Amino acid sequence: MALLIIPIVVFAVLFIFIRSSRALPDRFALLVPLGGTIDEIRHESGLPPFISSREPLSLQDLLFILDHASTDKRVGEVLLTIGELKTTPAKISELRHAIEKVRAGGKKVTAFLHSAGDSDYLLATACDSIIIERGGFLLLDGLKAETLFYAGALGKIGVGFQAAQWKKYKSGIEPFVRTGPSREYLEEVNALLSEAYDDYLANASHRRGISRDSLSSIIDHVALMTSDKAKSYGLVDGVSSLWQLQRTISMKITGKKTPQVEDAFVSADRYRLAFKQAMKPDTKESVAVITLSGSIVRSSGEMMEDFGETVDVETVKNAVDAALDEKSVKAIVLRIDSPGGDALASAEMLEMLDSAAVKKPFVVSMSGVAASGGYMAALAGKTIYAEPLTITGSIGVFALKPDISMLAKNIGLGRDVVTRGRFADANTPFKPLEGEALDKFIAASGDIYQDFLSKVAASRKMTVAEVDSVAGGRVWTGSQAIKARLADRSGGLFDAIKAAQSLAGIEKTKTPHLLFYPEEKNWLENLLKPGSGGISAGISAALRKQMIMDLVPESHVSSLEAFYRMLVKKGGVQVLAVMPQDIVVY
Repeated sequence: MALLIIPIVVFAVLFIFIRSSRALPDRFALLVPLGGTIDEIRHESGLPPFISSREPLSLQDLLFILDHASTDKRVGEVLLTIGELKTTPAKISELRHAIEKVRAGGKKVTAFLHSAGDSDYLLATACDSIIIERGGFLLLDGLKAETLFYAGALGKIGVGFQAAQWKKYKSGIEPFVRTGPSREYLEEVNALLSEAYDDYLANASHRRGISRDSLSSIIDHVALMTSDKAKSYGLVDGVSSLWQLQRTISMKITGKKTPQVEDAFVSADRYRLAFKQAMKPDTKESVAVITLSGSIVRSSGEMMEDFGETVDVETVKNAVDAALDEKSVKAIVLRIDSPGGDALASAEMLEMLDSAAVKKPFVVSMSGVAASGGYMAALAGKTIYAEPLTITGSIGVFALKPDISMLAKNIGLGRDVVTRGRFADANTPFKPLEGEALDKFIAASGDIYQDFLSKVAASRKMTVAEVDSVAGGRVWTGSQAIKARLADRSGGLFDAIKAAQSLAGIEKTKTPHLLFYPEEKNWLENLLKPGSGGISAGISAALRKQMIMDLVPESHVSSLEAFYRMLVKKGGVQVLAVMPQDIVVY
């Protein structure tokens, strides 16, 4: 009996603690941390709430937190602590708009910069004032896009790849078959980087009231500066420790000369738990938000939870079915943050989404990246919204086949195969494709490319030739995609929700319920889900993932995941509709 009572008491105490922590004071300052890659949606770590998982806030968390704060009378001020942002320019842009909405609601927004870089600074310029950490530095050295090429390193251990590429701008094969970038790849990356850099200079200089040439000169000739030097250039408004800044804000919030900082501030995580709805609805009618985030795979068995985000066909099917079955849902918004992935899985997702679009109004919102297979999914939308710096397009496919014949030879690995059928052993990683088998390999990926073109042509009301002229693997920003007729309007998630509301006939003056799919699971549901191996295995996997994320640079995690799936897990041919790599500008 005692063994049964103890766990019940522990969980009761935890429940009371968590519930009481959601009660908010009548007036407070909101503390919002911003850093890292900023995933589109939150992925529960699988660790109990009493074990720190360091799971950061997602982009959607941040957008709805700031939206609530803009009209919440209890929020007296907002403090953003910003450091080490390594995310896409489009996500920074959407966060800037959210900050501007808070300021328009009469709330002062202050940015506190730890030792910071360009992306941190660009986001901070959207705030009323910028305070930099005393003793810290500001490194404004410009933007870069980094790509790793594995072919040389893999060749040293006897691992190679054969590739079929449709077409020359579809440079996803390059990290695996080249030691450096092609002319086409450099053309694409330079174009994306130039547009992001132009946006950076224009917005940061305007917000700080300095000339664009002055900011450009600081980047090119000064770059690294102390906090005091940054203030002397007019780049920041003050220098302080975080404790001093919080104490100053606490005095304003509480009116006390010696306030306790914890009495005046509410963390963004705590604030998020305190409101029941993402928006404040005043009608029973709902808009469903289905999020497609991460690399696209066929099944959950291919999902590499130790590496980056992935989304599988079954998850999307369940989300679509739930949104269609829910009678209160009058329209659907598909939010995409995906570089693509498995070509056939992407096509299957589009088929399901097309079916949903026939039954309920369907609008697409592109986040940081909606490219290749991610763009294919977007074709279901009646209207496609993209941020000006969203990375999209990349209409094309490639196929990769690993070849470890030299590795096997070098380590003395013998192999004997008995077959029935001429091509039974053609796709093995232990030898390269040759002759007719190689021709079939190339032709198969070409057929998938032609099918991709026809899907875009049908959805976007273009001829196949018109699509091909902007396809071939070319990557576009959102603003370029609109000009190329691949997207319709410039805007973010809230713009797409409003458009869906209008298409559904929900009154403009009303705020609909938002229902999110896939539904967020709590830590216990994640631990007990089928195939998790139970609580101990689930906690072990969560801790292992945290360790890997601590050791491996975040911008290269998806590359490791792709390599693992192609070589270690699948072993054979894989046809992909995916971006060359994550292009993270910082």
